[in-house]
Order: sequence, then C-alpha cells, then structure tokens
Amino acid sequence: MARALDDAQPPADSVSLDYFTGLYLAKDDPWDLATKWHDRRKYAVTVASLPREHYRRCYEPGASIGLLTALLAPRCDEVLAVDSVDSAVEQAREVVRDLENVRVERANLPAELPDATFDLIVVGDLLYYFNEADLHATLDGLVQRLEPGGDIVAVHFRDRATGGNYDGFQVHGALAARPGLERVVHHEDEWFLLDVFRRTVPV
Repeated sequence: MARALDDAQPPADSVSLDYFTGLYLAKDDPWDLATKWHDRRKYAVTVASLPREHYRRCYEPGASIGLLTALLAPRCDEVLAVDSVDSAVEQAREVVRDLENVRVERANLPAELPDATFDLIVVGDLLYYFNEADLHATLDGLVQRLEPGGDIVAVHFRDRATGGNYDGFQVHGALAARPGLERVVHHEDEWFLLDVFRRTVPV
C-alpha cells in the first residue's frame, strides 16, 4: 500500500514513561521480541545493513531488553544502550552480561541524551512514540551526536492495519529532512522500513 508522508500526524503527547513501565510490569517482554519471527528477522536485516564492518562507538536508544544490542556488540568497540524503563534495563544487562564492551543505562529521551559523540547510532521502533516537539528535539540531538562520516540507522514498523497511524514512513521522513545526512541504505517491506543515513557535513 502506498503511503504519503503527510497522511498521519504525531501523537499530541509523547507516550508516557508510566505507560511503558506498565507494559513491562505486565510482561517481561511486552512485544515478544525474543520469540516473534518478524522481530528476529528485523534485527538480522538491521545488522546486515550496517555499511561498515566495524564501528568505534555505538549508541542505541530505546534498546528494550537488549536483543539487538547483543547483535551490534561484535561490530563495535563500544556500545551504549539505553532505555527509559528500569525493568528493560535490568533485562538488557542480563542479556549482555558477558559482553564487556556494552554498557546499558537508564535514560529518557530527549531530555537525557548522552554527552558524547558516536560513529554509529541505531534507533528502532522508538521515534513514533514522540509528539512533534520531542521528535524534532530527539532527531536534532541524535544528528548532533553523530560524527561526520558516521551512520545513523532507523528501523521502524509500518502501520499495516489501518494505514493511518504515525509510523516509520513519517519518522524516517523527518530524519531524512535533517541537513547534512545522505541516505546510503533503504529497505522497505510489508513489516518495516529501514534507512541508513550518513552524516556528510558538520551540523
């Protein structure tokens, strides 16, 4: 189904931390990331789409229970993975406990973006939970923290059911509109969108 970038709007309010905390209180893995084939495939496609064999420093916001984090670790010297929910952070730390190059922290975006720069940023299934102001603040903050020549990977599910919710089409369009980024990889299928943008100039 063809989608236009302007046929949906971001939520009026960013989805609250209480909402996500409640999901993890009800179920350790609220989205069944560890068992659903389309999630496992999405992670495999994400890692396979990294243009470079190795990166120095990776930032992964919205890391959830750390399954993608564990796949990114062999490709990076250092990985900083964050999530806003304490339960998710604890589970992710357990998943990567044997990976000495990975650090998992609690952080709530956009207020708690890291004071560091990265040559790889991977953001998945996160951006469409933000209202317009928080989305733009998050995207601006991510691009500012991406080193020249670095890659930012965005991978988000599309709304297959109704075609009217804010989804990967809109948030990837907002990221593509940032100056100084060049799209180097694009993948689109019935489940998700994946784009890799490279920062070409200082912002």
